[in-house]
Amino acid sequence: MTVYLDMVILLNFLVDYLLLLGTNRLSGYPPGWGKAALGALLGSLYAGACLLPGLAFLGAIFYRVLLMFLIGSVSFGFSVSGLRRTLVFLLLSMALGGFALAIGEGDFFSLLTAAAILTAVCTFGFRSGPGSVNYVPVELQYGRTHIRLTALCDTGNSLRDPITGRPVLVVCDEIAGRLTGLTRQQLSAPLETISRGELPGLRLIPYSAVGQPGGLLLAMRIPRVKIGKWQGSSLVAFAPERLSREGAYQALTGGMAS
Repeated sequence: MTVYLDMVILLNFLVDYLLLLGTNRLSGYPPGWGKAALGALLGSLYAGACLLPGLAFLGAIFYRVLLMFLIGSVSFGFSVSGLRRTLVFLLLSMALGGFALAIGEGDFFSLLTAAAILTAVCTFGFRSGPGSVNYVPVELQYGRTHIRLTALCDTGNSLRDPITGRPVLVVCDEIAGRLTGLTRQQLSAPLETISRGELPGLRLIPYSAVGQPGGLLLAMRIPRVKIGKWQGSSLVAFAPERLSREGAYQALTGGMAS
């Protein structure tokens, strides 16, 4: 049987790409088109390398497992949540083999069809419901600083701008530092920081949390904010700490995402 290197690379790219998109959707994350493409490209190049003379040893189980974690690191990042999505991707890849054999003979079209069906099931069969976790992509543009991050859609987040009544996006200390240069110490002392007038446009937002005393957060209106499909100017509040211990998200959003 003749095996064409270019077809193997193309097939593996398409299959891995679909499975990576399905993994993100199944885990409640945005699709991550770009990172999924990079991960799929890595997998397709590996598959092609395994067919080259002298590189057949790369097909050993050790290198296959190593590849899975490399693809996961590229597609999902280095974090606990990234590791969990990598394991989901591994399970979907294992399920793909049996599914493809069930609908065909494991050829090009049966593999691609199986991957497409699995992705469709993950996308449309696991829609957000009560108690589910849902993440949305966020982009912030302030001056020359452009930041992409992930936000948790928190229905319990009722923080609003007391002037306009609009929902307020809350970002962690790391994002606040990249956006404004404020340190965690400055964020933890909002009254002192705002009294010094070091950063024009800063405001104070009162907040309260379950099991915690109320307090104040530093906030600033950012002219260009994109949350999911929503775009516009928004007040962004700066938390003086991480919002997710596992690094799954860097912001909290309530009612702005659509």
